Amino acid sequence: MSDSTVISTHQNVVSFINDFIDTQRDTLSAISDEIWDHPETRFEESHSSALLADKLEASGFKVERGVGGMETAFIASFGEGKPIIALLGEFDALAGLSQKAGCDSAQPLEENGNGHGCGHNLLGTAALGGALAVKAWIEKEGLQGTVRFYGCPGEEGGSGKTFMAREGLFNDVDAALTWHPETFSGMFSNPTLANIQAAFRFKGAASHAAAAPHLGRSALDALTLMNTGANFLREHIIQEARVHYAVTNAGGISPNVVQADAEVLYLVRAPQMDQAQAIFERVTDIAKGAALMTGTSMSMRFDKACSNYAPNHALEQVMYQQVKAFGTPHYSEEEKAFARTIHATLSEQDIDACLTTMAKTSSIEGQAFAETLRTAPLTEAVAPYSPSDNILYGSTDVGDVSWLVPTAQCFSPCFVVGSPLHTWQIVSQGRTSIAHKGMCLAAKVLASTAIALLDSPATLELCQQEHRAARARRPYHCPIPKGIKPSPLK
Repeated sequence: MSDSTVISTHQNVVSFINDFIDTQRDTLSAISDEIWDHPETRFEESHSSALLADKLEASGFKVERGVGGMETAFIASFGEGKPIIALLGEFDALAGLSQKAGCDSAQPLEENGNGHGCGHNLLGTAALGGALAVKAWIEKEGLQGTVRFYGCPGEEGGSGKTFMAREGLFNDVDAALTWHPETFSGMFSNPTLANIQAAFRFKGAASHAAAAPHLGRSALDALTLMNTGANFLREHIIQEARVHYAVTNAGGISPNVVQADAEVLYLVRAPQMDQAQAIFERVTDIAKGAALMTGTSMSMRFDKACSNYAPNHALEQVMYQQVKAFGTPHYSEEEKAFARTIHATLSEQDIDACLTTMAKTSSIEGQAFAETLRTAPLTEAVAPYSPSDNILYGSTDVGDVSWLVPTAQCFSPCFVVGSPLHTWQIVSQGRTSIAHKGMCLAAKVLASTAIALLDSPATLELCQQEHRAARARRPYHCPIPKGIKPSPLK
């Protein structure tokens, strides 16, 4: 095939996908808003999961529900045979982030309610749109191959994809594609941190804190000593590692009772899983020591884990061509005015952190690009891309998929520049036309990338060669042991 033929074919795909997604814009926006209206946390996303699965089934996909031991996980497939291209869709919300839509101040809809503070109402819906577009192209061109939509629950603190990986649900997939809502258009090309999450419960003996304190064994003391020990540990671990905790049970509200029960949830992160495991073992030893010091007993409940994200640069190059082909959204004066009101709520530190994320997707060119947006509420250009080992200091269960199959993911502009994820500002913007435009842009990129792989076995083989070479050096081991089951947020 000549270069001119390849260019012409790509232009035809871009034109077809662009037109198809534009005809679906209202439908996709309505689905996204419906998910936003029903924010559900990990493994309890029954409404959101059913909404996406039902739409795919009604559109001619074969849907298998309740996969991987999770009621809200599903796989929807269309097509025949190889290659199998997976589009990953998330739809879970965050606790405590309830917020009114299109509002420039913190105004919860429900006190301590849930909210889509990471844009997953957009994430899963764009993957849905992409899957529908690929199906339409397969039908139009009579292509061989299969497109799959993976309905992935519990990304926020649940590692749903890791459970799916453990159950072998990606074993026959040839490549996986996904995206994440952000403040700019570019590539999610950086490695992330592996993590392990577990709860430590201390059991003591209650007593009257004044009359008989010597008879008590304080679980709260044990928890406090554990946290103190873990905080001292921070000086003696690699600087890229992170140790977080949340006290989930302080034992009660009566200070005149020696607290007999207490629990703390720990999240340990490091660039590689073996590093996270080593730190986690030290945290566990600290918990054992705290129990010995207080005469209490300690039990550990393994909650979840996920691997670090392993970029596939060959596949990223394919996706980045699509990102550039579709560019960035055009915004109305009304949208620009709203963006300015949100931008005014952001601190200089918020904006700095956002620009740092942008810069990490490339080298010096990326840093220069990020600086052009320091005072801009909305991005109007695609961020440069170059392969990088710069770590993005977060975690994603997409990491486990990336260890199993070639995987690529991009960013799409859904929020005002500087908006930090997991905040009321993100929830507020997630049900606006700005977010809808970024979501539809992501659907186009996902669809055209999938089609590029279906159309070119040679391109797909290059991606798989890179993946095989990487796994030969470091094979995959699922970080969630057999027997551990997905659990809702507690």
